Amino acid sequence: MTHTPHPTTAADFTLPDYSGGSLVNLMRGVADACGAAPLPYAPLAGLDAAALGATRTLILLVIDGLGYHHLLRRGAGSVLRRHLVGRLTSVFPSTTASAITTFLTGLAPQQHALTGWHLYFREVDRIVAPLPLQPRAPGGAPVALPPERLFAHGNLFDRLSRPSWAVAPASIVHSPFNVFHTGRATRVAYTSVAEMFLALAALARRARAPQFLYAYYPEIDADAHAHGIASEAVAARFAALDAAFGLFLDALAGSDTTVLVSADHGFIDAPAARRIDLARHPRLAAMLARPLCGERRVAYGYVRPGQHERFEAYVRERLAHGVALYPSRTLIAQGWFGPGAPHPELASRIGDYTLVMKDDWTIKDWMPGEQRHRQIGVHAGLSADEMIVPLIVARA
Repeated sequence: MTHTPHPTTAADFTLPDYSGGSLVNLMRGVADACGAAPLPYAPLAGLDAAALGATRTLILLVIDGLGYHHLLRRGAGSVLRRHLVGRLTSVFPSTTASAITTFLTGLAPQQHALTGWHLYFREVDRIVAPLPLQPRAPGGAPVALPPERLFAHGNLFDRLSRPSWAVAPASIVHSPFNVFHTGRATRVAYTSVAEMFLALAALARRARAPQFLYAYYPEIDADAHAHGIASEAVAARFAALDAAFGLFLDALAGSDTTVLVSADHGFIDAPAARRIDLARHPRLAAMLARPLCGERRVAYGYVRPGQHERFEAYVRERLAHGVALYPSRTLIAQGWFGPGAPHPELASRIGDYTLVMKDDWTIKDWMPGEQRHRQIGVHAGLSADEMIVPLIVARA
Protein backbone atom coordinates (compact mmCIF):
# COMPACT_ATOMS: atom_id res chain seq x y z
CA MET A 1 0.00 0.00 0.00
CA THR A 2 1.31 3.48 -0.88
CA HIS A 3 0.75 6.20 1.70
CA THR A 4 0.93 9.89 0.90
CA PRO A 5 1.84 12.59 3.41
CA HIS A 6 -1.02 14.22 5.26
CA PRO A 7 -1.42 17.76 3.91
CA THR A 8 -0.25 20.39 6.34
CA THR A 9 -0.78 24.10 6.62
CA ALA A 10 2.50 24.39 8.55
CA ALA A 11 4.19 26.26 5.72
CA ASP A 12 6.66 27.79 8.12
CA PHE A 13 8.43 24.52 8.92
CA THR A 14 12.19 25.12 8.94
CA LEU A 15 13.92 22.13 7.39
CA PRO A 16 17.63 21.36 7.82
CA ASP A 17 19.95 22.93 5.28
CA TYR A 18 22.28 20.00 4.69
CA SER A 19 23.56 21.58 1.46
CA GLY A 20 25.90 23.89 3.37
CA GLY A 21 24.16 25.57 6.29
CA SER A 22 23.66 22.98 9.04
CA LEU A 23 25.49 21.43 11.97
CA VAL A 24 26.47 18.58 9.67
CA ASN A 25 28.31 21.03 7.43
CA LEU A 26 29.94 22.73 10.42
CA MET A 27 31.33 19.39 11.50
CA ARG A 28 32.66 18.75 7.99
CA GLY A 29 34.65 21.98 8.42
CA VAL A 30 35.89 21.02 11.89
CA ALA A 31 36.95 17.60 10.62
CA ASP A 32 38.77 19.15 7.66
CA ALA A 33 40.55 21.61 9.95
CA CYS A 34 41.74 18.76 12.19
CA GLY A 35 43.11 16.60 9.41
CA ALA A 36 40.34 14.00 9.08
CA ALA A 37 39.44 12.39 5.80
CA PRO A 38 36.60 14.41 4.22
CA LEU A 39 33.15 13.61 5.53
CA PRO A 40 30.48 12.93 2.85
CA TYR A 41 28.78 16.34 3.16
CA ALA A 42 29.31 19.82 1.79
CA PRO A 43 31.49 22.15 3.86
CA LEU A 44 29.79 24.93 5.79
CA ALA A 45 29.40 27.97 3.56
CA GLY A 46 31.71 30.76 4.68
CA LEU A 47 33.78 28.69 7.10
CA ASP A 48 37.51 28.71 6.27
CA ALA A 49 38.64 25.27 7.36
CA ALA A 50 42.24 26.01 6.39
CA ALA A 51 42.30 29.01 8.74
CA LEU A 52 40.78 26.92 11.52
CA GLY A 53 43.41 24.27 10.94
CA ALA A 54 46.19 26.83 11.22
CA THR A 55 45.24 27.76 14.78
CA ARG A 56 47.09 25.91 17.54
CA THR A 57 43.98 25.11 19.59
CA LEU A 58 40.54 24.71 18.06
CA ILE A 59 37.72 24.62 20.62
CA LEU A 60 34.13 23.64 19.90
CA LEU A 61 31.75 24.55 22.72
CA VAL A 62 28.20 23.20 22.44
CA ILE A 63 25.65 25.04 24.58
CA ASP A 64 22.66 22.71 24.79
CA GLY A 65 19.44 24.56 24.00
CA LEU A 66 20.80 28.00 23.02
CA GLY A 67 18.72 28.95 19.98
CA TYR A 68 19.72 31.69 17.57
CA HIS A 69 16.48 33.63 17.99
CA HIS A 70 16.67 33.37 21.77
CA LEU A 71 20.19 34.81 21.64
CA LEU A 72 18.94 37.71 19.52
CA ARG A 73 15.96 38.39 21.77
CA ARG A 74 17.57 37.88 25.17
CA GLY A 75 21.30 38.26 24.60
CA ALA A 76 21.66 41.95 23.76
CA GLY A 77 24.95 43.26 25.10
CA SER A 78 26.30 39.79 25.89
CA VAL A 79 29.79 38.57 25.03
CA LEU A 80 28.30 35.63 23.13
CA ARG A 81 26.11 37.93 21.05
CA ARG A 82 29.08 40.21 20.33
CA HIS A 83 30.93 37.28 18.73
CA LEU A 84 27.92 36.01 16.77
CA VAL A 85 28.87 35.59 13.10
CA GLY A 86 25.97 33.62 11.67
CA ARG A 87 23.22 31.04 11.98
CA LEU A 88 22.90 27.35 11.18
CA THR A 89 20.10 24.86 11.11
CA SER A 90 20.11 21.92 13.45
CA VAL A 91 19.45 18.44 12.15
CA PHE A 92 16.07 16.70 12.06
CA PRO A 93 14.78 16.14 14.61
CA SER A 94 16.16 19.15 16.46
CA THR A 95 16.95 17.31 19.65
CA THR A 96 19.94 16.45 21.79
CA ALA A 97 20.12 12.74 20.97
CA SER A 98 20.29 13.49 17.25
CA ALA A 99 22.35 16.70 17.17
CA ILE A 100 24.91 15.82 19.86
CA THR A 101 25.55 12.56 18.03
CA THR A 102 26.20 14.67 14.92
CA PHE A 103 28.71 16.79 16.86
CA LEU A 104 30.46 13.68 18.17
CA THR A 105 30.50 11.70 14.91
CA GLY A 106 30.31 14.26 12.12
CA LEU A 107 27.40 12.23 10.71
CA ALA A 108 23.84 13.25 9.87
CA PRO A 109 20.95 11.35 11.50
CA GLN A 110 20.49 9.66 8.12
CA GLN A 111 23.77 7.86 8.85
CA HIS A 112 23.88 7.58 12.67
CA ALA A 113 20.14 6.77 13.10
CA LEU A 114 19.75 8.22 16.60
CA THR A 115 16.53 10.09 15.95
CA GLY A 116 15.06 10.95 19.36
CA TRP A 117 15.15 10.54 23.10
CA HIS A 118 13.25 7.23 23.09
CA LEU A 119 13.91 4.86 20.20
CA TYR A 120 12.83 1.36 19.34
CA PHE A 121 15.96 -0.73 18.89
CA ARG A 122 15.14 -3.83 16.90
CA GLU A 123 18.45 -5.29 18.03
CA VAL A 124 17.10 -5.73 21.57
CA ASP A 125 13.35 -5.47 20.81
CA ARG A 126 12.98 -2.66 23.34
CA ILE A 127 12.38 1.07 23.53
CA VAL A 128 15.58 2.62 24.87
CA ALA A 129 16.81 6.13 25.67
CA PRO A 130 20.16 5.99 23.83
CA LEU A 131 21.97 8.73 25.78
CA PRO A 132 21.60 7.12 29.24
CA LEU A 133 21.17 3.68 27.64
CA GLN A 134 18.12 3.01 29.79
CA PRO A 135 14.94 1.20 28.74
CA ARG A 136 11.76 3.24 28.73
CA ALA A 137 9.77 0.57 30.59
CA PRO A 138 9.77 1.39 34.34
CA GLY A 139 11.82 -1.16 36.25
CA GLY A 140 13.20 -2.66 33.08
CA ALA A 141 16.57 -4.36 33.17
CA PRO A 142 19.51 -2.29 31.88
CA VAL A 143 20.43 -2.70 28.24
CA ALA A 144 22.87 -5.60 28.12
CA LEU A 145 24.30 -5.09 24.64
CA PRO A 146 27.58 -3.18 24.42
CA PRO A 147 27.24 0.30 22.84
CA GLU A 148 28.98 -0.77 19.64
CA ARG A 149 26.09 -3.15 18.92
CA LEU A 150 23.53 -0.33 19.13
CA PHE A 151 25.61 2.49 17.66
CA ALA A 152 26.95 0.95 14.48
CA HIS A 153 28.95 4.07 13.54
CA GLY A 154 32.33 5.55 14.38
CA ASN A 155 33.21 8.74 16.26
CA LEU A 156 34.84 11.92 15.00
CA PHE A 157 37.73 12.01 17.48
CA ASP A 158 39.32 8.81 16.20
CA ARG A 159 39.47 10.29 12.69
CA LEU A 160 41.43 13.40 13.68
CA SER A 161 45.15 13.74 13.05
CA ARG A 162 45.68 15.85 16.19
CA PRO A 163 45.23 15.10 19.90
CA SER A 164 41.75 15.80 21.24
CA TRP A 165 39.97 16.31 24.54
CA ALA A 166 36.28 16.00 25.47
CA VAL A 167 35.20 18.16 28.41
CA ALA A 168 31.79 17.28 29.86
CA PRO A 169 29.85 17.26 33.14
CA ALA A 170 31.10 14.72 35.67
CA SER A 171 27.67 13.07 35.64
CA ILE A 172 27.99 11.97 32.01
CA VAL A 173 31.62 12.25 30.93
CA HIS A 174 32.30 8.53 31.53
CA SER A 175 28.86 7.23 30.52
CA PRO A 176 28.83 4.38 27.97
CA PHE A 177 27.35 6.72 25.34
CA ASN A 178 29.99 9.39 25.91
CA VAL A 179 32.91 6.96 26.11
CA PHE A 180 31.86 5.33 22.85
CA HIS A 181 31.33 8.63 21.06
CA THR A 182 34.53 10.33 22.22
CA GLY A 183 36.79 7.40 21.37
CA ARG A 184 40.45 8.00 22.05
CA ALA A 185 39.95 11.63 23.14
CA THR A 186 41.09 12.40 26.69
CA ARG A 187 37.94 12.90 28.78
CA VAL A 188 37.86 15.70 31.35
CA ALA A 189 35.08 16.06 33.95
CA TYR A 190 33.80 19.32 35.42
CA THR A 191 31.21 20.23 38.07
CA SER A 192 30.60 23.94 37.37
CA VAL A 193 30.74 26.37 34.47
CA ALA A 194 33.81 28.02 36.00
CA GLU A 195 35.55 24.64 36.21
CA MET A 196 34.69 23.88 32.57
CA PHE A 197 36.28 27.09 31.35
CA LEU A 198 39.29 26.71 33.65
CA ALA A 199 39.95 23.26 32.20
CA LEU A 200 39.66 24.51 28.62
CA ALA A 201 41.88 27.53 29.28
CA ALA A 202 44.55 25.41 30.95
CA LEU A 203 44.64 23.00 28.01
CA ALA A 204 44.89 25.86 25.51
CA ARG A 205 47.56 27.77 27.42
CA ARG A 206 49.91 24.82 27.69
CA ALA A 207 49.49 23.56 24.10
CA ARG A 208 52.66 23.26 22.05
CA ALA A 209 51.15 21.53 19.03
CA PRO A 210 47.77 21.62 17.24
CA GLN A 211 44.90 20.16 19.27
CA PHE A 212 41.09 19.96 19.29
CA LEU A 213 38.97 20.53 22.40
CA TYR A 214 35.26 19.70 22.55
CA ALA A 215 33.12 20.91 25.45
CA TYR A 216 29.46 20.38 26.26
CA TYR A 217 27.34 22.58 28.57
CA PRO A 218 23.79 21.29 29.33
CA GLU A 219 22.32 23.69 31.89
CA ILE A 220 20.39 26.06 29.57
CA ASP A 221 18.54 23.00 28.27
CA ALA A 222 17.79 21.69 31.77
CA ASP A 223 16.43 25.03 32.96
CA ALA A 224 14.36 25.55 29.83
CA HIS A 225 12.69 22.14 30.17
CA ALA A 226 11.85 22.80 33.82
CA HIS A 227 10.94 26.49 33.75
CA GLY A 228 10.52 27.52 30.11
CA ILE A 229 12.91 29.18 27.70
CA ALA A 230 11.44 32.61 28.54
CA SER A 231 11.91 32.12 32.29
CA GLU A 232 13.99 34.09 34.75
CA ALA A 233 15.86 30.87 35.55
CA VAL A 234 17.14 30.64 31.97
CA ALA A 235 17.97 34.35 31.90
CA ALA A 236 20.04 34.03 35.09
CA ARG A 237 21.81 30.91 33.81
CA PHE A 238 22.64 32.62 30.54
CA ALA A 239 24.01 35.68 32.31
CA ALA A 240 26.30 33.54 34.46
CA LEU A 241 27.46 31.54 31.43
CA ASP A 242 28.12 34.69 29.43
CA ALA A 243 30.14 36.31 32.23
CA ALA A 244 32.24 33.16 32.55
CA PHE A 245 32.71 33.06 28.77
CA GLY A 246 34.05 36.62 28.81
CA LEU A 247 36.58 35.75 31.51
CA PHE A 248 37.50 32.63 29.53
CA LEU A 249 38.31 34.68 26.42
CA ASP A 250 40.48 36.99 28.53
CA ALA A 251 42.36 33.96 29.87
CA LEU A 252 43.00 32.73 26.32
CA ALA A 253 44.62 35.95 25.12
CA GLY A 254 47.76 35.21 23.10
CA SER A 255 47.27 31.44 23.09
CA ASP A 256 46.58 31.09 19.33
CA THR A 257 43.12 29.66 19.97
CA THR A 258 39.91 29.76 17.94
CA VAL A 259 36.67 29.12 19.81
CA LEU A 260 33.57 27.97 17.91
CA VAL A 261 30.31 28.05 19.85
CA SER A 262 27.02 26.60 18.68
CA ALA A 263 24.06 24.59 19.98
CA ASP A 264 22.25 21.38 19.28
CA HIS A 265 18.82 23.03 19.09
CA GLY A 266 16.71 25.92 20.32
CA PHE A 267 13.46 25.89 22.30
CA ILE A 268 9.83 26.89 22.40
CA ASP A 269 7.53 26.94 25.40
CA ALA A 270 4.58 24.56 25.10
CA PRO A 271 1.27 25.37 26.84
CA ALA A 272 -0.34 22.49 28.72
CA ALA A 273 -3.60 23.26 26.93
CA ARG A 274 -1.96 22.42 23.59
CA ARG A 275 -0.74 18.96 24.56
CA ILE A 276 -2.33 15.92 22.94
CA ASP A 277 -2.53 13.20 25.59
CA LEU A 278 -2.81 9.80 23.96
CA ALA A 279 -4.84 8.57 26.94
CA ARG A 280 -7.66 10.79 25.65
CA HIS A 281 -7.52 9.00 22.30
CA PRO A 282 -7.88 5.30 23.17
CA ARG A 283 -8.98 4.38 19.66
CA LEU A 284 -5.76 5.79 18.26
CA ALA A 285 -3.68 4.18 21.00
CA ALA A 286 -5.23 0.80 20.20
CA MET A 287 -3.95 1.07 16.63
CA LEU A 288 -0.34 1.30 17.84
CA ALA A 289 1.83 -1.78 18.16
CA ARG A 290 4.07 -0.12 20.80
CA PRO A 291 4.23 3.16 22.69
CA LEU A 292 5.14 6.32 20.86
CA CYS A 293 8.85 6.82 20.31
CA GLY A 294 10.87 9.93 19.58
CA GLU A 295 9.95 13.20 21.26
CA ARG A 296 6.97 15.31 22.30
CA ARG A 297 7.44 17.47 19.20
CA VAL A 298 8.30 14.68 16.74
CA ALA A 299 6.85 11.26 17.55
CA TYR A 300 7.16 7.94 15.72
CA GLY A 301 4.15 5.70 15.44
CA TYR A 302 4.39 1.93 14.95
CA VAL A 303 1.00 0.89 13.62
CA ARG A 304 -0.55 -2.57 13.92
CA PRO A 305 -0.97 -4.54 10.68
CA GLY A 306 -4.16 -3.61 8.84
CA GLN A 307 -4.64 -0.37 10.80
CA HIS A 308 -2.76 2.10 8.60
CA GLU A 309 -5.78 3.60 6.82
CA ARG A 310 -7.70 3.94 10.09
CA PHE A 311 -4.67 5.54 11.72
CA GLU A 312 -4.33 8.09 8.92
CA ALA A 313 -8.05 8.85 8.97
CA TYR A 314 -8.12 9.36 12.74
CA VAL A 315 -5.20 11.79 12.67
CA ARG A 316 -6.66 13.63 9.68
CA GLU A 317 -10.12 13.97 11.25
CA ARG A 318 -9.28 14.45 14.92
CA LEU A 319 -5.73 15.76 15.26
CA ALA A 320 -4.89 17.76 12.14
CA HIS A 321 -5.05 20.99 14.12
CA GLY A 322 -1.85 20.00 15.90
CA VAL A 323 -0.24 17.21 13.86
CA ALA A 324 1.30 16.98 10.40
CA LEU A 325 1.40 13.27 9.58
CA TYR A 326 4.02 11.77 7.27
CA PRO A 327 4.88 8.20 6.33
CA SER A 328 8.32 7.89 7.84
CA ARG A 329 9.94 6.37 4.78
CA THR A 330 8.88 9.47 2.83
CA LEU A 331 11.00 11.62 5.12
CA ILE A 332 14.02 9.38 4.53
CA ALA A 333 13.52 9.68 0.77
CA GLN A 334 13.08 13.46 0.98
CA GLY A 335 16.30 13.86 2.95
CA TRP A 336 14.89 15.24 6.22
CA PHE A 337 17.39 13.14 8.19
CA GLY A 338 20.27 14.00 5.87
CA PRO A 339 21.69 13.24 2.42
CA GLY A 340 23.15 9.96 1.26
CA ALA A 341 22.45 6.32 1.91
CA PRO A 342 20.57 5.69 5.17
CA HIS A 343 21.79 3.69 8.15
CA PRO A 344 20.47 0.12 7.81
CA GLU A 345 18.36 0.52 10.97
CA LEU A 346 17.06 4.04 10.32
CA ALA A 347 13.68 2.89 9.00
CA SER A 348 13.16 0.55 11.96
CA ARG A 349 13.84 3.42 14.40
CA ILE A 350 11.28 5.86 13.01
CA GLY A 351 8.24 3.63 12.74
CA ASP A 352 5.52 3.68 10.11
CA TYR A 353 4.56 7.33 10.63
CA THR A 354 6.19 10.49 11.90
CA LEU A 355 3.93 12.91 13.74
CA VAL A 356 5.42 16.40 13.38
CA MET A 357 3.75 18.83 15.73
CA LYS A 358 2.51 22.17 14.44
CA ASP A 359 2.88 25.55 16.13
CA ASP A 360 3.43 24.91 19.87
CA TRP A 361 1.57 21.59 20.08
CA THR A 362 3.04 18.50 21.74
CA ILE A 363 1.96 14.86 22.01
CA LYS A 364 2.65 12.41 24.81
CA ASP A 365 1.78 8.97 26.06
CA TRP A 366 2.73 7.31 29.33
CA MET A 367 3.63 3.72 30.05
CA PRO A 368 2.21 2.08 33.20
CA GLY A 369 4.34 3.05 36.18
CA GLU A 370 6.20 5.76 34.27
CA GLN A 371 6.80 8.88 36.35
CA ARG A 372 4.81 11.73 34.85
CA HIS A 373 6.40 15.12 34.45
CA ARG A 374 5.68 18.25 32.49
CA GLN A 375 8.19 19.94 30.23
CA ILE A 376 7.46 23.64 29.87
CA GLY A 377 10.19 24.16 27.30
CA VAL A 378 10.39 21.67 24.45
CA HIS A 379 12.34 21.06 21.25
CA ALA A 380 12.76 18.57 18.38
CA GLY A 381 10.22 20.28 16.13
CA LEU A 382 10.56 22.32 12.97
CA SER A 383 9.83 25.83 14.19
CA ALA A 384 12.54 28.39 13.53
CA ASP A 385 13.08 28.83 17.27
CA GLU A 386 13.87 25.12 17.63
CA MET A 387 15.76 24.61 14.38
CA ILE A 388 18.03 27.63 14.02
CA VAL A 389 21.14 27.79 16.19
CA PRO A 390 23.93 30.37 16.42
CA LEU A 391 27.46 30.25 15.09
CA ILE A 392 29.77 32.19 17.38
CA VAL A 393 33.47 32.59 16.65
CA ALA A 394 36.13 34.13 18.93
CA ARG A 395 39.86 34.22 18.33
CA ALA A 396 42.57 34.71 20.95
